[in-house]
Amino acid sequence: MNVFPRTTLGLPGAAVVGLLFASSAWAQAIPQSVITPDKVESRIGTLTFQDGQPNKQTVAKLYDQLDFQYATRAFSDTLQGVSIHSLRKGLQSIGVKDNEVTVFSELMDAKSLFLTAHADTIYFMAGLDLTNGPMVIEVPPQVLGIVQDAWFRWVIDLGAPGPDRGEGGKYLIVPPGYEGPLPEGEFNIAHSRTTHGIWFARAFMENGNDPKPVVAHIKKFTKVYPYQAGGVGTPIAEFLAGKAKLSPVTPPPPTVFHEGSGKVMNTLPPSDFSYFEMLNEVVQHEPATSLDPELMGPIAAIGIVKGKPFAPDARMKKILTEALEVANATSRSLFMSPRDRSWFYYDNANWQNMLFATGYEFETPIPMITKEGVKPFPATGYRQLDARRAFFYGVTGITPAMAMRLPGIGSTYLWTMLDAQQNYFDGAKTYKVTLPKDIPAAKFWSFTLYDTMTRSMLDTPQRYPRAGSQSFPSPAAEPNADGTTTVYFAPQQPDGVKRGNWIQTMPGKGFFPCLRLYSPLEPFFAKTWRPGEVELVK
Repeated sequence: MNVFPRTTLGLPGAAVVGLLFASSAWAQAIPQSVITPDKVESRIGTLTFQDGQPNKQTVAKLYDQLDFQYATRAFSDTLQGVSIHSLRKGLQSIGVKDNEVTVFSELMDAKSLFLTAHADTIYFMAGLDLTNGPMVIEVPPQVLGIVQDAWFRWVIDLGAPGPDRGEGGKYLIVPPGYEGPLPEGEFNIAHSRTTHGIWFARAFMENGNDPKPVVAHIKKFTKVYPYQAGGVGTPIAEFLAGKAKLSPVTPPPPTVFHEGSGKVMNTLPPSDFSYFEMLNEVVQHEPATSLDPELMGPIAAIGIVKGKPFAPDARMKKILTEALEVANATSRSLFMSPRDRSWFYYDNANWQNMLFATGYEFETPIPMITKEGVKPFPATGYRQLDARRAFFYGVTGITPAMAMRLPGIGSTYLWTMLDAQQNYFDGAKTYKVTLPKDIPAAKFWSFTLYDTMTRSMLDTPQRYPRAGSQSFPSPAAEPNADGTTTVYFAPQQPDGVKRGNWIQTMPGKGFFPCLRLYSPLEPFFAKTWRPGEVELVK
């Protein structure tokens, strides 16, 4: 039987046969590893191809998945920026404008939603607006502070960890693209990559029991005002040399202060679709180059682009909403159930702080401090994304000062999500934790309880969910006869337990404790002292 015609396109049958055999040989030569099967079973369903060509249904399914991936990345890569924006908006919600200062004169309480804030020190803070040029921030002596840009990047430390080393100082924060003259010597100059941001500082109570003189000290020495080019900090010699212009030296405008204690405000980033609307606000308010192009890529891919309206259609809005739900749930899981054991400070213990393993840039562990000096670890060359995501989901503020092993300086933190039996904490039950004697804190120590939903201070009738060595705003914890100190977490004050040794919890509400050591001492860093695990009593 003659299968092939004698001629095809003018070719004899034998030639056609040769071409077909050649084609078959070519097909057989394609490595199996590069072939896309006609059907691919995946986590998003069956994907169908014909000789590598996706059908319309497959294309639509894959584009939905691609947009979903971009949306989840946009959340995880920008959580810190939306957090800063939310903080500024929270302050604005109680009538505080950017560059005006909020002082928590009776300490921060649980009525406002702030990521893992505490009631141990006196916070004062302000949104930062550099739209009209550089701003000056004057800070008092003996404070700890930090300036963050709109993407939650560290700009400069204020106070004790900063260049003034706790003596008080003047800081000049310069916006991106500023080309005007800058003074020499008068100010500590720092350049921000964004036009907005936040700064905050903390001051310590004298003897741990009276905030009033500290608040007066803050209001006396804290100033925020526009930089006057050619004024203070500009030598006349530079003017005579033609290097600078002079302007009259005039008193700065008075700094506006607001009371923060007892005010109700929400400073948390949202976990619904409004997250992307807030992200769009950040992108529109900042220079297009304020964020790394690689990080800006997923943001642009979901329709958030500088100078363009953010108007997702119904399909895209559905994808963004679903991606937000998954991304938020993932971030919450990373924060509350970490899979990386390097985040845990001790072997076989639940106390954790990932910064010791990642440093403040979530890359290289913080350096060791030896008798010979600072011993840095070699750069890893990669970002620890889980750690970054978990940290910013639960914490406000990032600085090298939060990730250091210097005894007697700053403060350090450990938190735990689980009790000794590896269970989450139940607000209806009673727990206790014991600290060995000689707690390694030169200034003071404290426990604070946080709401698992809001990652903010647990709101109970106590108002201040804390216990520690200070006697304000709650009585100081009393040590046991053997020098150890035991603190209880319970809905009702346990029998025989002093008020200062009890933090109230709420039935039906989850929580987690955080231990803070202010001016931590060497036994903490050497791990010769360690807190006990939190034990279930009943």
